[in-house]
Amino acid sequence: MVNLTELVIAFLISLLATALLVVPVKKLAVKIGAMDKPEARKIHKVAIPRLGGLAIFLGTVLGLLYLQPVHRHMFEIGLGAIIVVILGILDDKFQLGPLYKLIGQISAAGVLIYGGLIIERINVPLFGLVELGNWSFIVTLLWIVGITNAINLIDGLDGLASGVSAIALISVLIMALGDYRVVVVYFCVVLIASNIGFLYHNFYPAKIYMGDTGSMFLGYSVAVISLLGLFKNVTLFSFIIPVIVLAVPIFDTLFAIVRRLYNHENIMLPDKKHIHYQLLASGFSHRATVLIIYGFSAVFGILGIMFSNASLTFSLVISFIILLLLTLIAEIGAVEKRKKPLINSMHKLVKRTNDRG
Repeated sequence: MVNLTELVIAFLISLLATALLVVPVKKLAVKIGAMDKPEARKIHKVAIPRLGGLAIFLGTVLGLLYLQPVHRHMFEIGLGAIIVVILGILDDKFQLGPLYKLIGQISAAGVLIYGGLIIERINVPLFGLVELGNWSFIVTLLWIVGITNAINLIDGLDGLASGVSAIALISVLIMALGDYRVVVVYFCVVLIASNIGFLYHNFYPAKIYMGDTGSMFLGYSVAVISLLGLFKNVTLFSFIIPVIVLAVPIFDTLFAIVRRLYNHENIMLPDKKHIHYQLLASGFSHRATVLIIYGFSAVFGILGIMFSNASLTFSLVISFIILLLLTLIAEIGAVEKRKKPLINSMHKLVKRTNDRG
């Protein structure tokens, strides 16, 4: 059983530890030159320290040391996290190339796969339970690397990656509580707390960025938690639920890949056409853009929770809503403003509301 008092104490430990550790981490980032300097693709105008993810990682570790979760794959999970964090620190300092980061991410995923933490089966609508067999390793690798990069790619505005990750983790936490998955609950609680503690310094206007240290650690953590919880559920839609909960970063990444392939661009190089940049280009403010994406993430999180306990008929209704939302996200990802009637309508509605106020 989950002890509520222990969860609250662990939450406070991670929250306060992260918020306080940001200060020395910020000084360390300045000292070693881990700075995010302005450039054409960036929004900010002055150099801002990176490496904030180190505070998130340490806050999470302190919370887990208090809770002391027990799991047969805890060593592999911890080792993979350390690999990802070291990789992130090196990237925040030296700006590693995409190939080096990919090798590091595959190494972290390989530790988990070698230890036996894999997606062995998925339950797909219309097909039922599908045993993956030898494909388990490939599917698990793609999931871990994919989610790690999805969170990394959405980390483009102040407070965006932390907020989206926290919302997704809250959704998973609610499902884990109902499913009595204690280890998943522990991980979710300390990660949510660490994200909130970091958001105090990172929300617009940010004083520090999480950098790849933070975005890759969060992506890795979310991927691992879904392996421990959502994919281990044998309900009818167990394969769909983690995709719904993480719909914003997942589909933003997929649309980015499709867009770059269509434009004959390198899929591994960054651009300024992600959902958050398109909202900014449509006229929304920095803060409003972040809050809109928070809203999308919250809606998908709620839909994921509902989907996990829904009947087939109700699931179809939810699926229709999800398709509408995904259509809107795809439209946001369009390059030309004239191709975004829904977004332009949203912006006009916001402007009218502000004018009346």
